[in-house]
Amino acid sequence: MPNGVHWVCGLPMVTRQRQKIVPLASGDVVEIGFGSGLNLPHYDRSTVTSLIGINPDDGLPALGQKAIAAHHLPATLLVESAEAMSLPSASADSVVVTYSLCSIPDISSALAEIHRILRPHGRLFFCEHGRSPSRLVARLQDGLNAPWRFMAAGCHLNRDPGRLIAAAGFALDRYDVYDLGVGTGIIGTHHLGIARKL
Repeated sequence: MPNGVHWVCGLPMVTRQRQKIVPLASGDVVEIGFGSGLNLPHYDRSTVTSLIGINPDDGLPALGQKAIAAHHLPATLLVESAEAMSLPSASADSVVVTYSLCSIPDISSALAEIHRILRPHGRLFFCEHGRSPSRLVARLQDGLNAPWRFMAAGCHLNRDPGRLIAAAGFALDRYDVYDLGVGTGIIGTHHLGIARKL
């Protein structure tokens, strides 16, 4: 499964979405769902002071450690849950999360933790797939969600990242929702944005 996740999440169409959001992070950065380190090439080294990755023990941290070594980037990977991070409160300027909010079991707790570790007016940079704005597609997502979760290691098709992030105490400074192309609406409705801690 780790190698399969790495391959799917490293597809060119997905990489292009990462490139839209990851370089905007700056200062002390925490990345939720660090996985196999696919975001590492996209950070702006001139603006990132430090980088801490958070990932559960799902088989991906071994690949993540290899990526850190290969990119010669001063980064630390903590193998722990996003729902209960060991990081101090108000310790991050930026939090980055890409393609991970869909699969975190307790999304409300994870977003509360992100809010906690961000400094005042810190920013959350996110790129996710999730609920379609089309009622028809959203209904299909709801119907397919249970079998999809079983096949895709707990990934949800129908979570609404923007609504969840706003409910966790963030202001959405930028928020774009779009499909990647023909046939991608059900699994590829993209939610990309920047949210500020209130």
